[in-house]
Amino acid sequence: MMFITSNKYIALITACLILVLTDRLYGQKNIPLPKKSQLVWQDAELTALISYDLHVFDGKRYDQALNRITPIADYNIFNPVKLDTDQWIRSVKDMGGKIAILTVTHETGFALYQSDVNPYSMKALKFQDGKGDIVRDFVASCSKYGILPGLYIGIRWNSYYGVYDFMVHNDNSPFAKNRQQYYNKLCVKMTEELMSRYGELAMVWFDGGAHGPELGGPDILPVVEKYQPNIIFYHNTQRADIRWGGSETGKVNYPCWGTYPFPYSHSTNQKEIFKNDFQLLKEGDPEGKYYMPAMSDAPLRGHKGRHEWFWEPGDEEHIEPLENLMDMYYGSVGRNSTLILGITPNAEGLIPDPDVNRMKEFGMEIKKRFSSALGRVSGKGSNYELRLKSYQKIDHLVLMEDIVNGERVREFSIEGKTRNGWILISEGSSIGHKFIAKFDQIEVSALRLNITKSIAEPVIRDFSVYNSSGN
Repeated sequence: MMFITSNKYIALITACLILVLTDRLYGQKNIPLPKKSQLVWQDAELTALISYDLHVFDGKRYDQALNRITPIADYNIFNPVKLDTDQWIRSVKDMGGKIAILTVTHETGFALYQSDVNPYSMKALKFQDGKGDIVRDFVASCSKYGILPGLYIGIRWNSYYGVYDFMVHNDNSPFAKNRQQYYNKLCVKMTEELMSRYGELAMVWFDGGAHGPELGGPDILPVVEKYQPNIIFYHNTQRADIRWGGSETGKVNYPCWGTYPFPYSHSTNQKEIFKNDFQLLKEGDPEGKYYMPAMSDAPLRGHKGRHEWFWEPGDEEHIEPLENLMDMYYGSVGRNSTLILGITPNAEGLIPDPDVNRMKEFGMEIKKRFSSALGRVSGKGSNYELRLKSYQKIDHLVLMEDIVNGERVREFSIEGKTRNGWILISEGSSIGHKFIAKFDQIEVSALRLNITKSIAEPVIRDFSVYNSSGN
């Protein structure tokens, strides 16, 4: 029999009492925790979706409804004579992006790599004598410039194979069943090629979801998990590691929680998810049992009523102004979401100069506003004070939880010490990965963060303050 000495016994009882008191103080419960890949995703903050497909080369305006049902007459229109994936990825890096995602296939069904199972791929082209592989070049460029690569695999629509909303036909004839089985196997084999050939990938994106076998679609998840165990998987009715933020505006609502009530984003439970203009997708659920942060997506060419994910001639006036991009940044990264900006190479194979320049301006403006903190603190607990060297002008502050421990904060306020005393600067509920407050310039000598409600001891990764104007 083992005996506990009196000192050890007292220490054990004390530890138990501390745990009980902590639980009562914070109402601690099981907190959903992010996977390593989800931490990478949220730390990236800015990502790019590079959209490229055959209809970039047809000289016409992109018509999604028509393209989903109309095969391209001649796939050899694909001829990017100045193709330079290094230039693509440099533009992503200049923006400050950390992840780039390439559309390997989209609605035409054409595959931008050397597929052994899909003849409708770069093997069929006259371009580069049928030996080109844009996925290979893209991944190599990402490695060269320190950007994490991701792949977008569009299998929901395929005009070449006559697939619409995952299905090849809407009847139960033997012909339709055989064609569906063939298409499902093709999707599985293509996924296997893409997951196994190009090294470690940060993300795979099946747009619109990917019907699993329970809905008559391909069983792709086991293939992805076999070859890419650390990947962000988005998404099907079996798994979703992130969720769509409910719009293509590049912004989410506030608050936007990183937790969610369902294990899938929006492939199931659609009555609940789609009501109130996708409110659940936009805001998440602080009581959600699953960690599933939101992404905010928007095309760079989305100004003046346009919304273009693919290059079209004469469309430069629709590049978002810098102030619009910064508004997206505050409404996504500043609200605990990751921003995906859609960019597209032109028919020559280059990101056009006006797009490149705007992306660079965007990155420079973010650095200008947030690269030089006037002060910062971090730590554990509910109260923090940030003292400045003297009275200084400020107009931004940033809060970050250490979300390795999950999202714990539920209510907070921030005060600033002016020459006339303490004033309220900002308050809110969700912090998560990052909360950014922008306000009229004030002069303070100190700031206080008061966390008034949390579900466990708060762990603050960063509480920092800035003067974006420098004046």
